Amino acid sequence: MRLALRWLHGVAIAIDQLGNALGAGDPDETVSSRMGKALHRSRFSRWACGQLDRVDPGHCVDAIEGDEGGHGAF
Repeated sequence: MRLALRWLHGVAIAIDQLGNALGAGDPDETVSSRMGKALHRSRFSRWACGQLDRVDPGHCVDAIEGDEGGHGAF
């Protein structure tokens, strides 16, 4: 069961990174990381992260990958 959960988690991250790449972002960065970086300058990022915070408080901020991507374009 643990192996299946690890596999599922890896696939979820891969899909997340694909979404960011399709949005002209770094293909090695997740959408949540990109939105977390853009929180202070994007109304969409504030709204989207607010929705994620309902399920996982602090999700976008915790997901920021400082060594990946730029500063976010959302």
